[in-house]
Amino acid sequence: MPASKYSKYVVTELKEPEARKKLAPVYNKYAKRILWMDEDVVPGSFNMNASWYLKASTTIDDKPHTHDHDEIIGFFSNDADNPYDLGGEIEIWLENEKQIITKSAMIFVPAGMVHCPLILRKVTRPIFHFTVVQSGTYVKKERE
Repeated sequence: MPASKYSKYVVTELKEPEARKKLAPVYNKYAKRILWMDEDVVPGSFNMNASWYLKASTTIDDKPHTHDHDEIIGFFSNDADNPYDLGGEIEIWLENEKQIITKSAMIFVPAGMVHCPLILRKVTRPIFHFTVVQSGTYVKKERE
Protein backbone atom coordinates (compact mmCIF):
# COMPACT_ATOMS: atom_id res chain seq x y z
CA MET A 1 0.00 0.00 0.00
CA PRO A 2 1.48 3.38 -0.96
CA ALA A 3 2.19 5.75 1.93
CA SER A 4 -0.44 8.38 2.49
CA LYS A 5 -1.57 10.61 5.32
CA TYR A 6 -3.67 7.87 6.92
CA SER A 7 -1.98 4.67 5.75
CA LYS A 8 -0.25 4.42 9.15
CA TYR A 9 -3.63 3.31 10.55
CA VAL A 10 -3.94 0.34 8.18
CA VAL A 11 -2.24 -2.90 9.28
CA THR A 12 -1.95 -5.61 6.63
CA GLU A 13 0.83 -7.81 8.00
CA LEU A 14 1.62 -9.44 11.32
CA LYS A 15 3.74 -7.30 13.66
CA GLU A 16 3.76 -9.13 16.99
CA PRO A 17 5.50 -7.92 20.14
CA GLU A 18 8.74 -9.75 21.00
CA ALA A 19 7.11 -11.53 23.97
CA ARG A 20 4.48 -13.04 21.64
CA LYS A 21 7.07 -14.01 19.01
CA LYS A 22 8.83 -16.13 21.64
CA LEU A 23 5.60 -18.11 22.12
CA ALA A 24 5.10 -18.64 18.37
CA PRO A 25 6.69 -22.13 18.09
CA VAL A 26 4.13 -23.54 20.56
CA TYR A 27 1.21 -21.41 19.30
CA ASN A 28 1.86 -22.39 15.67
CA LYS A 29 1.24 -26.06 16.51
CA TYR A 30 -2.51 -25.41 16.87
CA ALA A 31 -3.16 -21.90 15.52
CA LYS A 32 -2.16 -19.32 12.92
CA ARG A 33 -2.00 -15.71 14.08
CA ILE A 34 -3.22 -13.33 11.37
CA LEU A 35 -2.82 -9.79 12.67
CA TRP A 36 -1.90 -7.97 15.87
CA MET A 37 -2.50 -4.33 16.74
CA ASP A 38 -1.42 -2.39 19.80
CA GLU A 39 0.12 0.99 20.58
CA ASP A 40 3.53 -0.23 19.37
CA VAL A 41 2.12 -1.11 15.94
CA VAL A 42 -0.21 1.90 15.64
CA PRO A 43 0.41 4.62 18.25
CA GLY A 44 -2.79 5.44 20.11
CA SER A 45 -4.60 2.18 19.31
CA PHE A 46 -5.93 -0.36 21.77
CA ASN A 47 -4.92 -4.03 21.61
CA MET A 48 -6.52 -6.53 19.25
CA ASN A 49 -5.31 -9.78 17.78
CA ALA A 50 -6.84 -12.24 15.35
CA SER A 51 -6.04 -15.91 14.69
CA TRP A 52 -7.32 -19.12 13.19
CA TYR A 53 -7.56 -22.05 15.60
CA LEU A 54 -6.66 -25.12 13.55
CA LYS A 55 -6.56 -28.08 15.95
CA ALA A 56 -7.32 -29.09 19.50
CA SER A 57 -4.87 -28.12 22.21
CA THR A 58 -4.71 -27.86 25.98
CA THR A 59 -1.83 -25.36 25.89
CA ILE A 60 -3.66 -22.28 24.58
CA ASP A 61 -3.92 -20.12 27.68
CA ASP A 62 -3.78 -22.39 30.68
CA LYS A 63 -3.16 -19.87 33.46
CA PRO A 64 -6.02 -17.95 35.08
CA HIS A 65 -5.38 -14.23 34.81
CA THR A 66 -6.93 -10.77 34.88
CA HIS A 67 -6.50 -7.49 33.03
CA ASP A 68 -6.85 -3.92 34.26
CA HIS A 69 -9.11 -3.24 31.26
CA ASP A 70 -12.22 -4.83 29.78
CA GLU A 71 -11.70 -7.56 27.19
CA ILE A 72 -13.84 -9.11 24.48
CA ILE A 73 -12.98 -12.63 23.33
CA GLY A 74 -14.53 -13.98 20.13
CA PHE A 75 -14.86 -17.39 18.50
CA PHE A 76 -16.49 -17.68 15.06
CA SER A 77 -17.52 -20.44 12.67
CA ASN A 78 -16.03 -20.40 9.19
CA ASP A 79 -19.19 -21.87 7.65
CA ALA A 80 -21.17 -19.07 5.97
CA ASP A 81 -24.14 -21.42 5.47
CA ASN A 82 -24.26 -22.29 9.19
CA PRO A 83 -22.50 -19.39 10.94
CA TYR A 84 -23.48 -20.40 14.47
CA ASP A 85 -22.06 -23.94 14.29
CA LEU A 86 -18.58 -23.32 15.66
CA GLY A 87 -17.08 -26.50 14.27
CA GLY A 88 -15.50 -27.32 17.57
CA GLU A 89 -15.69 -27.15 21.34
CA ILE A 90 -13.89 -24.59 23.47
CA GLU A 91 -13.68 -24.65 27.25
CA ILE A 92 -13.10 -21.32 28.97
CA TRP A 93 -13.33 -20.47 32.64
CA LEU A 94 -14.87 -17.21 33.88
CA GLU A 95 -14.06 -16.88 37.59
CA ASN A 96 -14.88 -20.38 38.92
CA GLU A 97 -17.39 -21.31 36.20
CA LYS A 98 -16.56 -23.52 33.25
CA GLN A 99 -18.17 -22.41 29.99
CA ILE A 100 -18.36 -24.79 27.01
CA ILE A 101 -18.60 -22.93 23.69
CA THR A 102 -19.95 -24.83 20.66
CA LYS A 103 -21.55 -21.89 18.82
CA SER A 104 -20.05 -18.68 17.48
CA ALA A 105 -19.67 -16.45 20.52
CA MET A 106 -18.36 -13.20 21.90
CA ILE A 107 -17.46 -13.09 25.59
CA PHE A 108 -17.26 -9.86 27.60
CA VAL A 109 -14.68 -10.07 30.38
CA PRO A 110 -14.91 -7.05 32.72
CA ALA A 111 -11.67 -5.57 34.04
CA GLY A 112 -10.44 -7.57 37.01
CA MET A 113 -12.44 -10.75 36.22
CA VAL A 114 -10.36 -13.91 36.54
CA HIS A 115 -10.60 -15.90 33.31
CA CYS A 116 -8.98 -18.96 31.74
CA PRO A 117 -7.82 -21.61 31.30
CA LEU A 118 -8.87 -21.67 27.66
CA ILE A 119 -8.78 -25.14 26.13
CA LEU A 120 -9.51 -26.15 22.54
CA ARG A 121 -11.32 -29.43 23.22
CA LYS A 122 -12.25 -30.12 19.60
CA VAL A 123 -11.62 -28.38 16.27
CA THR A 124 -13.27 -30.02 13.24
CA ARG A 125 -12.63 -27.02 10.95
CA PRO A 126 -10.78 -23.73 11.51
CA ILE A 127 -12.27 -21.41 14.13
CA PHE A 128 -11.71 -17.66 13.80
CA HIS A 129 -10.61 -16.16 17.12
CA PHE A 130 -9.98 -12.62 18.27
CA THR A 131 -9.40 -10.67 21.45
CA VAL A 132 -9.81 -6.98 22.09
CA VAL A 133 -8.41 -5.35 25.24
CA GLN A 134 -9.23 -1.70 25.84
CA SER A 135 -5.60 -0.85 26.52
CA GLY A 136 -2.68 0.02 24.29
CA THR A 137 -0.86 -3.16 25.32
CA TYR A 138 -1.86 -6.69 26.29
CA VAL A 139 -0.90 -7.13 29.94
CA LYS A 140 -2.12 -10.05 31.99
CA LYS A 141 -1.78 -10.61 35.71
CA GLU A 142 -1.59 -14.32 36.46
CA ARG A 143 -3.72 -15.72 39.29
CA GLU A 144 -3.72 -19.02 41.14
